[in-house]
Amino acid sequence: MTRVAVVGAGVMGCAAAWALASRGAEVVVHEQFELDHVRGSSHGRSRIVRLAYPEAEWVRLAIEARAGWLELEHESGQALLELPGLVELAARPELTSAARLAAEGVEHRVLSPGEAAEYGVAVAEGRGAVYEPSGGIVYADLALQTFLRQAAARGARVEAGSRVDDLDAVDADVVVVTAGAWLPRFFPDLPLRVTRETVAYFTCDGPPWPSVVELDEHSSHAFFALHDPVHGLKAGAHHAGAEADPDEPGEPDEAIVERIAAWVGERLPHVDPEPVGAETCLYTTTPDERFVLERRGRVVVGSACSGHGFKFAPAVGSRLAQLALA
Repeated sequence: MTRVAVVGAGVMGCAAAWALASRGAEVVVHEQFELDHVRGSSHGRSRIVRLAYPEAEWVRLAIEARAGWLELEHESGQALLELPGLVELAARPELTSAARLAAEGVEHRVLSPGEAAEYGVAVAEGRGAVYEPSGGIVYADLALQTFLRQAAARGARVEAGSRVDDLDAVDADVVVVTAGAWLPRFFPDLPLRVTRETVAYFTCDGPPWPSVVELDEHSSHAFFALHDPVHGLKAGAHHAGAEADPDEPGEPDEAIVERIAAWVGERLPHVDPEPVGAETCLYTTTPDERFVLERRGRVVVGSACSGHGFKFAPAVGSRLAQLALA
C-alpha cells in the first residue's frame, strides 16, 4: 500500500485525499491551521459551477469534474450542487462561450435582452448573453467536509494544526502538495502570483437565481455573482485584488466592494445593491491561469487554481491521485 501525505486541506487537497483513498492508498492530510479556517482560498458557503468556458480544454475538464461531483453526491448521500442555471455575459455575442458549448454538445441558449431579464439579468442591446441550464453552485464548505468524510471512511487521516516546512522530512512514499497560496514557500521557481481578493454579499430574496459570469474583452471573466444560502447573493470582481502575503491578515478592499456594488446595481435589478457584508480569499495564479499538476521525484505538485479552480476539484483530485500512484 502506497503511503501518501497530502499537504494542505483546501478543496484540492480534500479532493486528492478522496481520490487517493478510493484507489487504496494510505492517506494522511496535513493542514497547518484548523479545518474550515478562512485564511486560504477554499472557505465560504458557495462557489460557481459551470460548463461554460470559451476554451475546449476547460469545458471538457468541467464535464469530467461534474461527473466527479455527482459521484461524490451518490457515494455520500449528500446534496452538494444547486443548479438553477448560469447566465454568461460579454461585450459582444462572439465573445461568449456559445460556439464552444455548441461544439462540445453542451446544452445552452443564446438570450435576447428580454430573455435575459427573465433570469434577473439586465443586458443592453448588442451585448452577448448565453444561458447554461447546468450551471449553478456547489456548497463549498460542505463539499470539503464531504470529501474528507468519504476519504476517512476508507481510512484516511487528517491532522489539523500540522504545519509542514520541509517536504523531505515528511514520512511518506509520496507527498502531494496542495498548499495554495503557500505553494511558493516550497517551489520558489514556479511563476505564481498571490493576491487577496474581495467578495461582497447582498440581500436577494426568493429561491436561488442563476449564477452570472461577465466576460471581459479577452473572454476572461471579470465579474461574477452566485447564490449565497445566508444573504441571497455573493458577488465579486475577478483578479481585482493586490498582491499579498498569505501569512499576514488582510481586510476587504472597500474600493473593490464599491465596484462590485455598482456592477450588481447595473446588472441585477432584483438585488438590493447595498452590500451587507464582505470577506476576502486568496488567489494563487499562474500567468496563463492554468493549474500546476506535475510530479517532481516523490513530490506531486497540485495547486495554483488561479481563482477558478473549485468547480474542477474532483477532476484535479483524480489527476493528482494518478500522478501519486503512477
